[in-house]
Formats: sequence, C-alpha cells, structure tokens
Amino acid sequence: MGMEHNTSIVEVNGVPTWYASWGTGEPVVLMHGGFSDSRDFTGGPEVLAGRHGFRVLTPDRRGHGRTADVEGPITHELMAQDMIAFIERVAGGPVHLVGYSDGGTVALLVALRRPDLVRRLVLISASYSLDGLIIKPEPGGEMPPPVAAAYGEVSPDGIEHFPVVVAKRMAEVEAGEDPIGPAELGTIPCRTLVLSGDDDLVRLEHTIDIYRRIPDSELGVVPGTSHVLLAEKPELCTHLIVEFLRYDPVPTYIPIRRAT
Repeated sequence: MGMEHNTSIVEVNGVPTWYASWGTGEPVVLMHGGFSDSRDFTGGPEVLAGRHGFRVLTPDRRGHGRTADVEGPITHELMAQDMIAFIERVAGGPVHLVGYSDGGTVALLVALRRPDLVRRLVLISASYSLDGLIIKPEPGGEMPPPVAAAYGEVSPDGIEHFPVVVAKRMAEVEAGEDPIGPAELGTIPCRTLVLSGDDDLVRLEHTIDIYRRIPDSELGVVPGTSHVLLAEKPELCTHLIVEFLRYDPVPTYIPIRRAT
C-alpha cells in the first residue's frame, strides 16, 4: 500500500492544473517530461515524503496528464510561467525544483526567470537546445504508440486530442528557436545537480556542457541507464537526489573546478 496523498486542481494563468501532494516539510516540486505526466516519478514522491520528510508536489503541466489543454499554444516559456504561478500559489515560497527531460528545460526557465523561488535545482536528462538531443523531434513525425496510449489513460481531453497537443509542441520546434541561450546558464545562482544516464537520449557532451556552464553545479552519470533512468534505477536516482537536497556539499581534497 502506498503512502497517502491528496490530489487537487488549482487554477494558474487560466489553466485548471492537476497536482498531487505528499507529506510535509520543505517543498519539492517534481516536473515531468514532455508528452508525459507526473507518473514519470512513480514511487519517488512517496520515498521523498515518507522516508525523508519533504512535502512533494507533482503538477501535470498544461495539456499533459490530468491537466486539460486550453486554447492557445504550449511553449516552454508559457509552461515556465505556469509553474512559477503554481509555486507561488501552492507552495507559497521557494522550493526545491526537480525537472526531468523536457521538465528540466522548464525548470531551467523557472530558475532563470524567478531565482528567488528555487532553493536547489535538479536537472535529470535535461537539455537547453534541440542540438543536445541524439534523436530530435520532427514535425509531422509519428509519436510512439505507448506515449499516445499513456496520454489517453489519464487525459480529460481523451486520446483523440493527443495530435492537437503534439502539433502545439511541434510548433515551437518548427520555429527553430531554442528556449534558452547557453550563456544564460551562467546566471543561475542556485546550487544545481545535473543527472544523466550513461546511454541517454541527451548527448553526454551536452549534459557536461550544462554542468560546466552553471556555476554552482554538481554532475552525476548513472551507469547502465538510458533516458528512462528514473524507471531503470529508481532507488539510486532517488538516493542521489535526496543526498543533494538534504545535505550541504562536502569539502573536497583536491578541488580543480571548485578551487578558490
């Protein structure tokens, strides 16, 4: 039996946004990937809340999961503004922010736009540019059937609406503009953990680039995993996240990058 949790809907920027909450304590917001929902973190919220004493919030972003689509586009910037409003309304102040895959891109934008709302930042298999992906989304391309089926399982709009959401997301790809400029990463002030699988959809060189550009960052590559590392090695990933959120950095004996 899983830990008890509550589900609610809160309106942010005109979007009735579904979210679940577990536990009490320091708030942690988990941000799911693209074309998926908060089930990306299955099991993780219970461990973070029950064993480690965090208040865990898992919103489904506009047009994803249990949050219905609304009129208008679905862009990274809009989703970031939604999440800023969500944090202010539901958490009421700064949070630890954990973003997976496309949710990591949104989390980066939140940290850039409102650094006062982010205590510590965890980026899991995230990218700031399409050039960081080994396999890039292509407008007009077929989405994998399991992705569409998972959408249909929970979406209030029904599986028939999935192509509409895909088209909205692909519009940003067709525009050809990256949501974040690489130089912007150097302005992120919060302590950041950058995680990746060693056989990830995100190029390892891109992950290292993110790590090197964010001044106060740490790097973890999870061995024997792919882009779905949260499902492949959930205990190890959760352990690394908890270590980062719960404790301050240890002093290192031979600092190079962190030498003062």
